[in-house]
Amino acid sequence: MSNEKRNLLIMWICNFLVGASTTMIMPFLSLYIESFGNYNDEYVQRWAGFVFGVTFLVAFFISPIWGRFGDRYGFKPILLITGYGIAVSIFFMGMMHHVLGLFILRFMMGIVTGFIPTSIALISSQTPKESAGKVLGTLQMGTVSGTLFGPLIGGAMADSFGFKYTFIITSISIIIATTGVLFGIVENRKEKIAKQGKKEFSRKDVLKRIFNHRILITVMIIALLIQVANFSIQPLLALYVSQLSSAGSVALLAGMAFSATGFGNLLMTRQWGKLGDKIGHEKVLMCLLILASIFIIPQALANQLWELVIFRFLFGMAIGGMLPSITAFIRREAPLEMQGEVLGYNQSFRFLGNVIGPVLGGLISGFSGISSVFYVTSALFLIAFGILLYSIKHDQHQLKEGY
Repeated sequence: MSNEKRNLLIMWICNFLVGASTTMIMPFLSLYIESFGNYNDEYVQRWAGFVFGVTFLVAFFISPIWGRFGDRYGFKPILLITGYGIAVSIFFMGMMHHVLGLFILRFMMGIVTGFIPTSIALISSQTPKESAGKVLGTLQMGTVSGTLFGPLIGGAMADSFGFKYTFIITSISIIIATTGVLFGIVENRKEKIAKQGKKEFSRKDVLKRIFNHRILITVMIIALLIQVANFSIQPLLALYVSQLSSAGSVALLAGMAFSATGFGNLLMTRQWGKLGDKIGHEKVLMCLLILASIFIIPQALANQLWELVIFRFLFGMAIGGMLPSITAFIRREAPLEMQGEVLGYNQSFRFLGNVIGPVLGGLISGFSGISSVFYVTSALFLIAFGILLYSIKHDQHQLKEGY
């Protein structure tokens, strides 16, 4: 087996474990805070939001720095630092007895939240441009599988072993994944750059490249809009399910609705990547944005739970190809020696969307109900489509004028 294929296999497994581990704690985060003392619901919900959001907010600022370090020193050392860092943070979360300590550890976790983006940069750097979509789509299947099963596994473990041991088990699984990187990954990227005699770029050079290439900043803005649209409804899904079903097991039914999106994502991610390699990733991305906008509307009109599940599944099929398309496009447009930092900025935009989305969804649902959030989400996908279409047309016009 070649180094490239072995690296892809190891990173697939590692992304599955890290993706599962970092989402294991999400189903019981509010319950864990509640166990610290006799708090009212408002206090628990407020701190749950703070504890959840601070990781993404810190990661928004840190991601480009990890990407820059990866470009300069190699991606494997960054994978080890972030992997073991996440494991240590989660381990000590299980030892907490006060919400402020949990908040600080989630803050620290935001600093080292770079494992999965760095793994994408590593595999992207060693993948030929003509097959980047297929390979990156395959890699994302590992992450999606992990995040799909992680909450289910975490909830089951919390019921069986308690919160403390769930954090410990989660930490150990990430240590195992990171140790797999330590002994299994062979990175030859720096040697390739040295042979080509290419220079290192300053941060100013990288930013200049991004802003001078309209399509690069465009896909980052689109990545932001995608995350805002996706995360605006997720925190409200359980409440929406309770409106559609009179059954008592709302958490289980909400898990089904959430998992339906993940299964659709898992089914089509690699296929969209392969299609992008053939016809162009910008074309696939435009198609997916339209499909996502269409499939989100019936969710607002659903009268039965099974209707919501079906359209969440179709929505997942559409949204699953967006990240590989964006990453493959960056792989094509950004020079190899600055790709880590460019992907870091792209990840920052995504983390920012993770923060804005729940806030936006909460505000909209407070004013006009949960159903209206779906309509706004659909509009965001259409706006992203319009921005991408305009950018492509503008670049084509400039190219013609150049001739």
